[in-house]
Amino acid sequence: MLRALGACLAYAYVSFVGLTTSLSVVRGDHRERLRARGRRFIYACWHQRQIYFTYLHRGAGAAVLVSRSKDGELIAKILKLSRLAAIRGSSSRGGAAAVREMMEAVQSGLDIAITPDGPRGPAREVKEGALFLAQSLGIPILPLTSALSHKIVVKKAWDRFHFPLPFGRAAVVYGEPLEVLAHDDLKAKAAELKAVLDRLTDEADALVA
Repeated sequence: MLRALGACLAYAYVSFVGLTTSLSVVRGDHRERLRARGRRFIYACWHQRQIYFTYLHRGAGAAVLVSRSKDGELIAKILKLSRLAAIRGSSSRGGAAAVREMMEAVQSGLDIAITPDGPRGPAREVKEGALFLAQSLGIPILPLTSALSHKIVVKKAWDRFHFPLPFGRAAVVYGEPLEVLAHDDLKAKAAELKAVLDRLTDEADALVA
């Protein structure tokens, strides 16, 4: 009951932040072009900035990879309220089952959302799981990031997590879809995705500075 109440309160708070925040979206047409072509894809954003992603993509037809921790259980409940599916697992717990669920989600018409440096870091370092999934499914990765002018930076968190505050400005920036072909080296692609996400993050931060 307490977790359910906590999820409802968190959902209500994020809704309040979203409604009181002035939003600008940059290159959102990248996502719309993929959808117009009937292509599924994998959202990729840094773990540090995932809360605003959840608000912006409510009911967007996506399944989000969430860890099997107690925090992950709360996040899964918030996702359900946000009309997003939750797939429980990580590289250390439930990884194989999570991959199967993600494959099934894509086949059912959902997109996938992953924080490629989560759930434990290192911060802003891309792990190869997202690249492997994109390569296996033959779907592109859509990099994106967000920035908020009003936020609390949780300095003790491994990723210096961004907790959003109301009455500010926000920027969401999408990058070009990244294809991962059968012959591609995953380490090289991970470095490429990191460079893209870092560049998008700098761009978003500058827009709300």
